[in-house]
Amino acid sequence: MPHAVSRLRTARLARSAKPFLARGGPRGERCPGCRLVPSHCLCALRPLLSPQAGVCLLMADIEPLKPSNTGWLIADVVADTWAFGWARTEVAPGLLTLLADPQWQPYVVFPGEFVAPERVVTAVEPVQGGKRPLFILLDATWPEARKMFRKSPYIDAFPVLSLAPEQLSRYRLRRSTREDHFCTSEVAALCMELSGEGHAAQTLEAYLDVFTNHYLQSKHQLPVDHGDEVHLRLQALRA
Repeated sequence: MPHAVSRLRTARLARSAKPFLARGGPRGERCPGCRLVPSHCLCALRPLLSPQAGVCLLMADIEPLKPSNTGWLIADVVADTWAFGWARTEVAPGLLTLLADPQWQPYVVFPGEFVAPERVVTAVEPVQGGKRPLFILLDATWPEARKMFRKSPYIDAFPVLSLAPEQLSRYRLRRSTREDHFCTSEVAALCMELSGEGHAAQTLEAYLDVFTNHYLQSKHQLPVDHGDEVHLRLQALRA
């Protein structure tokens, strides 16, 4: 079954006035399951986990179409992942229902320096009633994410989880102008770690490394070494 980001991508393509063309392959073809060229397909390596924590992706308009988008990797790994397209003038169907579901405690993941101090939290504490953490990630460029945060009043009531990781981003496919900005998959891994889901965090990190390896090897028309360090690490976590 296609996951949430895959379904959102299909819906976004259906609304396009012209086809979205991504480079790659002799005729530009890509695997529908992982968005890589068929020779570097990742589908057989996909891990699927069911941690207590869930992820809600609010995605800028073009993000589901980008082969380098890493929100897709979160949906590959984390069973309870939802993806909604963001628009300033309307709320995606189903989003408000999810945010009001009593089994979840939503956290908006955003830098605390841009938020009123009383909303900021730096840890994921057990919630009375056994609610599961739901991490709301704004999947967009940094300027887009700031606009999404300001113009989404339906998330104003939730605590803002501010991450202060020690390591710099390892993502090599698209770079932010700030070294302390992380790709969406890295953010999800940090959130999983904070919620006590260490195995899910490590798996997301390893899966991102393997995806990046396949993507760059394909870009440079080089074969994939399935016995290298990044593949062996993912294999061990899947086992």
